[in-house]
Amino acid sequence: MRDVAVVIPTLRRPVMLERALRSVFAQVGSLDRVAAVVVADNDPDGSAAALVERLRAEAPVSLIYAPAPVPGVATARNIGLAATAAPLIAFLDDDEAASPGWLAALLQAQAQTGADVVFGPIRGRVPDGTGWTTAYLERFFGRDGPAETGLTDEIHGCGNSLMVRATALPGPAPFDTAMNETGGEDDRLFTALRARGGRFGWAAEAWVDEFAPPHRATLSYALLRAFAYGQSPSQMAADRRDWLGVVRWMLIGAAQAGVWGLVSLGLTVLHRPARAETLDRMARGLGKLFWTKGFEPKLYGAAMLRKQA
Repeated sequence: MRDVAVVIPTLRRPVMLERALRSVFAQVGSLDRVAAVVVADNDPDGSAAALVERLRAEAPVSLIYAPAPVPGVATARNIGLAATAAPLIAFLDDDEAASPGWLAALLQAQAQTGADVVFGPIRGRVPDGTGWTTAYLERFFGRDGPAETGLTDEIHGCGNSLMVRATALPGPAPFDTAMNETGGEDDRLFTALRARGGRFGWAAEAWVDEFAPPHRATLSYALLRAFAYGQSPSQMAADRRDWLGVVRWMLIGAAQAGVWGLVSLGLTVLHRPARAETLDRMARGLGKLFWTKGFEPKLYGAAMLRKQA
């Protein structure tokens, strides 16, 4: 029964994409259930097409190339979904590499828990030369969770996840394309699912490695992302027109920014590596305060291509 598709959105990262694809081809105990691996190419120039064509001959499952020429992370995910009718969708990012038992662990966890979305753990990998920020950056690009597989109240990102299409991915384009450049399309999807009574699971053995490229493996980039993560609760409350909730989150953010800002100042004076973590918490607090459109960092899609130009 081929009831699962693996969707990999990508944007001009052919070396990383090949590593991600080969990790899927090497899956153990689950390939007989894979209907297709879909590469959603978010590059207007179609740069992933040649790689997909080259790998088709050695792919143990159907390999589909799905052009998504309008740059944007949400658009790419929607195009990937449209290329397959599989009832179960596993998402792997192009900068990730799955362990051999990854997909089997996700499928087993979904069967065990009945969850609409199952998340797995991530080991963050950063290049050499990141110095005193290495431990922080590895945690930042990684993902921890419970030691045992089961249901969870925690919501994580879309990379390294398995979703039940009928309940978790409603309609032909479930990811909000308004988030194409800022990210957060998965937060909106999962928040709406939770409001509908959806359930989330954790697959403790579904490991992937995430390899941060050099331009992202920096403290400044991580803090910018932390700021964006911090914006999410205030933005979600605003989307619901829950203005008391917005005020509440802004007050929490002000407290976080003030307390962790002072702690960061002290740790910086003492040259302690722990300041990376406290700066992260300060940035998340500031995000809750400065959550409106004008302050949204643009890190994906067309914004990413403009920075590369």
